[in-house]
Amino acid sequence: MSADTETGAVGTETGTGAVVPDRSVAVPDSPAARLQALFEGHRLTPTQRRIAHSMVRRAADVPFLSSVELAELAGVSQPSVTRFAVALGFDGYPALRRHLREVAPSEQTAASASYNEYQQAVEAEIENLRHLAEVLADPRPVQKAGRLLAASRPLPVLGLRAAASQAYGFAYFAAKVHPDVRLLNEGGTMIHDRIDAAVRAGASTLLCFALPRHPREVVDTLAYAREAGLTVVSVADSAFAPVAKVSDLLLPAAVGTGLAFDTACAPMLLGRVLLEAMCDDLPDAQARLEEFDARAAARGLFVE
Repeated sequence: MSADTETGAVGTETGTGAVVPDRSVAVPDSPAARLQALFEGHRLTPTQRRIAHSMVRRAADVPFLSSVELAELAGVSQPSVTRFAVALGFDGYPALRRHLREVAPSEQTAASASYNEYQQAVEAEIENLRHLAEVLADPRPVQKAGRLLAASRPLPVLGLRAAASQAYGFAYFAAKVHPDVRLLNEGGTMIHDRIDAAVRAGASTLLCFALPRHPREVVDTLAYAREAGLTVVSVADSAFAPVAKVSDLLLPAAVGTGLAFDTACAPMLLGRVLLEAMCDDLPDAQARLEEFDARAAARGLFVE
């Protein structure tokens, strides 16, 4: 596979950094999707991609942020935000913000405006799930990922720090239908050794779950995996996440940011969708599940 990055939400990224949208698929109507559509076709620098990534994560708030606030959110300088707006074709950041306000969703209803912070976090996750459902209206990226995962023997599954639980959950269920799943949820100097061992054993694809804050080690590990000949499939919180440049197929699922710690319902659900797609390409998946159920019943493994 080439080093270009294919994304499930915004199209195919070329080697120059430009994003070519798939016009055959309807664009989801959500704040995050509208922002991603705005970025399509523009060649963004790494700093500008960082700004875009931050904007997508805070899509509902961005139309009301000043350039200084956006710069702080993205961890860049205020002039970088101005140059970013110009790169998108606007006279400056004020023009970009005016545009965002024009395409922003309507005012909150009285009921939603009265939600407390916990309810708001739940509502934000519901919106993330709606966006994921709209993205999955085009099943081709997930189906392609399922084929890649099913064909890889063994199948290494990577997830560090905040994403470790996502990788563990996927690997736990995948091991019931896939003959050889190898969980990589601890970093350190041995992770390259484990990738080398997987490649020697015949692995062709690595699945990565990448969530903020994105560890540098994940980006480095994916770069190493690609150099070792593996195709990298990533589930990340945004098509502009740092792992995009070291992924062959990126499937975005937004995280919630309204609480002290991010919530990741959409990435977890996308992981289960990937499991389903992988099972579709494993001819003996159903037989393996039935065998497990029979053994579990014989052992009295679960309480009825």
